[in-house]
Amino acid sequence: MATSDYTAVSFDDSDTRRDEMHSIIKQWINDLVDSVDDAQTSVEFQEWLDVQRQFHDYSYRNTLLIKQQCPEASRVAGYRAWQEEFDRYVEEGEQAIWIWAPIITKRCPECENSPSYHANTDCEYDATPPEEWSRGLVGFRPAPVFDISQTDGEPLPDLETAATGNAGNLVSQLTDAADELGVTVRIVPEEEWSHGSARGICQRLSLIDVQPLVEVKDRANEADLARTLVHEYAHALLHFECVGDGSNATGRRRRFR
Repeated sequence: MATSDYTAVSFDDSDTRRDEMHSIIKQWINDLVDSVDDAQTSVEFQEWLDVQRQFHDYSYRNTLLIKQQCPEASRVAGYRAWQEEFDRYVEEGEQAIWIWAPIITKRCPECENSPSYHANTDCEYDATPPEEWSRGLVGFRPAPVFDISQTDGEPLPDLETAATGNAGNLVSQLTDAADELGVTVRIVPEEEWSHGSARGICQRLSLIDVQPLVEVKDRANEADLARTLVHEYAHALLHFECVGDGSNATGRRRRFR
């Protein structure tokens, strides 16, 4: 993942951590709103979309916090999770990445506060005692996680995600559709592939050449090659203002679906 030129933030002071975490999220959103017309061409915004794709199980707030603290993060977990689930250990001296973790406990059916907070509110609910209340979300707390690059130990198991089956002429149909979609597409021989373990990439070469470039690594499994093409086309249509045969982007998206 490419990164723009900015200094990663940290939340070392426990006394101010909550306020600083809220502040960095609010400031980023305000900056985005102020430059909404440039959002799609913003390198910063495109990078955040890439991070959101990597951390799709996390809220946008936590995705943003991860990116701001560790721009190169690719997979994060808690200290004990790395040990107990992956047999990996956080290396000495590594700085935690702080995210928001949910607080789940018994809560009042009416005001939805925990028993301790409920006791200090004006809520008069007393139909059932606190020990009989159901558990639910009552708030969030700062929680430390660490990126895989901050750990050492057993390698993570590979997750097999390749598509299978007979693709027919789907690959050629997808490449033929590139012009109408406003996308430049290249199928790159494996020996020439320069994007590491990625199977495909979508990027804009410059702000002048606005047509996005999709590159996919060639492979014998054409079903999986077609899957990667569809995946990267989706990024091109959703994250870039595509150009092409003169029809608008919304129309192209509709036909693509």
